[in-house]
Amino acid sequence: MQPLPRRYSVAVRATPLGEATMESRGLSAIATAKPAGFDGPGDRWSPETLLVGAVADCFVLTFRGIAARVRLPWTGIRCHVDGTLDRVDRVTRFTRFDVHAEVEVPEGVETALVHEVLERAEATCLITRSLVAESHLDMEVSVSAPVAVAV
Repeated sequence: MQPLPRRYSVAVRATPLGEATMESRGLSAIATAKPAGFDGPGDRWSPETLLVGAVADCFVLTFRGIAARVRLPWTGIRCHVDGTLDRVDRVTRFTRFDVHAEVEVPEGVETALVHEVLERAEATCLITRSLVAESHLDMEVSVSAPVAVAV
């Protein structure tokens, strides 16, 4: 792992009308535009959807890292985040992120450990912790059927 501090660079190109293009070295470009709520087309990633997506992605990757460290067996995770944009003290900003995480685990895994890892992921997700907004975690754990092993 690289030492801190680390820098992440992103460039965006745009013209007066139409979509913008977000780029970062070694990554595929992303077409962005204003969201429908700001009179945009609603068919492109926007800064708002990218931010909410960053919260969800960071949560999942943080969960994965913590689960590996504590040797938690799991077979899948799905994270859905709703970000609330509101006006506070005459400033429009995100005020809340509702994180809904669904984790599937093999039979026999202690769900209390899964909840603990999910809570630690929420507490340590660097994107959420870097934002000035309330974060709320909603959890769901399901147990998968045993996998038949051919002998």
